[in-house]
Amino acid sequence: MSALMDWEHMSFLHPWFFGLLLLIPVIIWWQYRKKSHDHPSIRLTTVTSVKGVKPGWKVMLRPAMFWLRILSFICLIIALARPQSSSVSESIDSEGIDIVMSIDVSGSMLAEDLQPNRISAAKKVAEDFVTSRPSDRIGLVIFAGESFTQVPITIDHNVLKEQLRAIKSGVLEDGTAIGMGLATGVDRLRASKAKSRVLILLTDGVNNTGLIDPMTALEIAKRYKIRVYTIGIGSKGQAPYPVQTPFGTSKQMMPVQIDEALLKKIATQTGGKYYRATSNSSLKSVYNEIDKLEKTKIEVSSYKHYAELFFPFALLAIIFLTLEGVLRYTVFKSVT
Repeated sequence: MSALMDWEHMSFLHPWFFGLLLLIPVIIWWQYRKKSHDHPSIRLTTVTSVKGVKPGWKVMLRPAMFWLRILSFICLIIALARPQSSSVSESIDSEGIDIVMSIDVSGSMLAEDLQPNRISAAKKVAEDFVTSRPSDRIGLVIFAGESFTQVPITIDHNVLKEQLRAIKSGVLEDGTAIGMGLATGVDRLRASKAKSRVLILLTDGVNNTGLIDPMTALEIAKRYKIRVYTIGIGSKGQAPYPVQTPFGTSKQMMPVQIDEALLKKIATQTGGKYYRATSNSSLKSVYNEIDKLEKTKIEVSSYKHYAELFFPFALLAIIFLTLEGVLRYTVFKSVT
């Protein structure tokens, strides 16, 4: 019964049968015309004796037989039109990619050559990147003088984006431990069963601390076949850094130092690519290119199922026609 009420998913295999409904007004007109011509009459000199006589219930209900026949005709037309309820099911085959973003949160990431500063720009673009990849599991690692797993690889992107927004400089010991940032990201991915495992490492400096040397971390990444995309963030030359003074915060121009040779080596030897982002727009372009290079394979197959609904209408047509016949030859048999 619910399928009969679901008009949104109902269709008709032979809708041209509905053209027969145009016959109904003709049948009604013909019936009442025939009734007016065939109705018997008696001439009376006076109607006083029959003026108060009301017709019996059989006479009053006799037209119901005609309307039962009309209803039967309507139901038969609907049955001939073959109503069907359609439902669509989808089979989604997703070959997801496991990704870890390893982001530098050292003090130098507060430089304002990107707006409002490097770390804020990196957070915003990373969040947009997560939004664009709904089928992938993504994790987050932060590093400065040490490294920390902020979010293990997860499909819960809402939690991931909340943690991205919460990132700030100063939560870890200051410094730039590129080896630690790389090693921690690799450790998050090494147990992954995904066909493609990717690490995006973003930094604005030169490795100057950490328990794990970048070359050692690189060898581990190669062993586990993890592709690493490296991003050097910061303008070329000098950039304004906020510096605390006895009179408050002031900005000083300081040289931008990024170990591009190291970042290129890490990317090249793992099958990834190195990028330099000197502005907000170029950083966004970097993530867009990585998004295109690491496409998730998604195949969606649609199946449409039909359920025949003509039987209830055919049954109603038979019931109405049978009821009309029974009434005509029983209850209304003596009515003229």
